[in-house]
Amino acid sequence: MSISPRVVSYTVASLLVFCSVLGAAGADWPQWGGSPARNMVSVEERLPSSFEPGKKRPDGSGIDMSTTRNVRWAAKLGTETYSSPVVASHRVLIGTNDAIDDDRTEPTGGGALLCFDERTGELQWKYISPRREDVQGRASSDFERMNLGICSTPCVEGDRVYVVTNRAEVVCLDIDGMADGNDGAADEAVCSVPKGHAPLTLDEHDADVVWRFDLLNLPTFPHDATCGSPLVWGDYVYVATGNGINGTEGVANANEDAAVYPEAPSLIAIDKRTGKLAAVDDAKIGHRVFHGQWSSPAAAEVKGEPLIFFGGGDGFCYAFSAFRPDRDSDGLLRTIWKFDCNPHDYRFRDGKPMYYWLGDKRFNKEMPDDGSFASPCEIIATPVFHENRIYVAIGQDPMHGRGRGALHCIDATQKGDVTETARRWVYTGLERSLSTVAVDDGLVYCCDYPGRLHCLDAETGRLHWIHEAKAPTWTSPLVADGKIFLGTRKSLWILKAGPQLEVLSQINLGSALRSTPAAANNTLYVASQRYLWAVEQKDR
Repeated sequence: MSISPRVVSYTVASLLVFCSVLGAAGADWPQWGGSPARNMVSVEERLPSSFEPGKKRPDGSGIDMSTTRNVRWAAKLGTETYSSPVVASHRVLIGTNDAIDDDRTEPTGGGALLCFDERTGELQWKYISPRREDVQGRASSDFERMNLGICSTPCVEGDRVYVVTNRAEVVCLDIDGMADGNDGAADEAVCSVPKGHAPLTLDEHDADVVWRFDLLNLPTFPHDATCGSPLVWGDYVYVATGNGINGTEGVANANEDAAVYPEAPSLIAIDKRTGKLAAVDDAKIGHRVFHGQWSSPAAAEVKGEPLIFFGGGDGFCYAFSAFRPDRDSDGLLRTIWKFDCNPHDYRFRDGKPMYYWLGDKRFNKEMPDDGSFASPCEIIATPVFHENRIYVAIGQDPMHGRGRGALHCIDATQKGDVTETARRWVYTGLERSLSTVAVDDGLVYCCDYPGRLHCLDAETGRLHWIHEAKAPTWTSPLVADGKIFLGTRKSLWILKAGPQLEVLSQINLGSALRSTPAAANNTLYVASQRYLWAVEQKDR
């Protein structure tokens, strides 16, 4: 078959335009933290120091692009967005809730995963994940009614997308959606609509489900939300189950085996090819979990041994052996080391154990809400691996109020209970944190809940500076192109990276940021609760 010179010319021209837009030096950002190490640092360059997000069109159809600056495209999301964007295979994916403009799908209080064209922002396909109707008595009421949508940041490997949904399901999707036919075994026409509703008539704009794994069948008991991001290592997908306690009743009885399923695993490995359970952790964290578990796993090789790192709901950071079927016939992820990230005076007062609920302003009316109160904390942030060290902060559900936090630097090469031997330094000058750190050029950047961004020496923990964003912060700092990008409840901050504090800009996006920015292919991706922007340097 001969190909027309005109077709060849058009194809080459299109590729050249695409490459000029994205930049030859760019790289994808296919998962939470960009890589299994989860370090929030991107290699991207030519990112702007400011941009204008534009004004909303009067008819509610989106952003008026004529009012933007340094923006390639902007796309509407749902009404709640906690997932962060990932970029792979010329696509941008992000989770949100299902309150999206869709003439076929009515909002159900469920979630949605949206896939956009990286260059144009055109919606390629969507996966709708309806609210569960079978969790009464199995999960907290918050799990049913919060309408947070898909909070998990997806992970892309090859032509597969892995994400944890609002339904506590791990889902594997074809990155091409239905455009290349149905590659999976699942019935998307049924699973993407609420029970009892008529099946959809599928088209190329729908997701293609390869397999689904229901975490509730383990059984497990997610508190508030399942929001851990999947990690792919070898042939397995590692996922946090979210196992926790039963709402406020569990908080009041914390430290008394409050978990509904104390024997349930907190971390599991699923065969990425089949969707079958392969292994569970051996740590029995459910017997000690304080509240919930929202951390995501990280991975790296340490002395030639692949390790999976996990921040537990009991305040310990764990390193597990990566699953090997030839060695781990009992299906266990074995604990290689564990480290208590709570300083002694956070767990004990006057020689007696501190109850977790004492750090919750809703239960302890005498607790000062100024960040000074020390009490046990879990790990919500993701452990970050860098040069044989783990950097991780502790915190609590932000609904509990303010309190003292801690940021640890841990030697990742040891074994056993390494609490007393692996601590390289600890910094207690911050409050409780939900933030995963960025480690770059000898510096560590970490933000605490009230919005104070701390810059520390990565080797010693010595403080260089603190930036006061003065707004509650649920996101993590991203370092790229010599800049720090940080989203808060009020705005996006852009600062100069380095040992001297310098603010470059503060940008109001019209609603809170619960999503951490991502940088890929010379483009910054920023999501508010309702919109996603592709930001690029146009001003010269």
